[in-house]
Amino acid sequence: MNTPSLQKAIFGAALALAAFGTLAHSYKLGEIDIGHPYARPTREGQTVGGGYLKLANKGAADRLVSASSPAAGAVEIHTMSMEGDVMKMRQVDAIELATGQTVELKPGGYHLMLMGLKAPLKAGDKLPLTLKFEKAGEVVVTINVEEPKPRADAAAAHKH
Repeated sequence: MNTPSLQKAIFGAALALAAFGTLAHSYKLGEIDIGHPYARPTREGQTVGGGYLKLANKGAADRLVSASSPAAGAVEIHTMSMEGDVMKMRQVDAIELATGQTVELKPGGYHLMLMGLKAPLKAGDKLPLTLKFEKAGEVVVTINVEEPKPRADAAAAHKH
């Protein structure tokens, strides 16, 4: 029987599930909020990938000191910068998180290097990632492998 109240209930349940999926992709460890861990797909034979997320520290100063994943032989914390026309990528020992500070690990800045991938990363994959903080301890999050979103300027360029 398909009544309007049943349709409303189904619609409400679908909205709740969608909201839960969104909420489920953020994590909290003490006073540190960890938002939207993700990686980009890799190609066959590519053994290195990048991991990205946002860290918001609402408590005492802390540091992200390491990360690990069973999907990779090692996970390193890196920073990337441009010096003139030269891209420089460097491994760092930690990412400082001052009180009230938000640090976004993203392409072109801080990021996680997934070294020695055991399999290519494919869109839709979900990988466990353990983040270790100096004071807050450890938390396991899930990295979603996602295709990049089209850039707004690229989409505008294709409209003639």
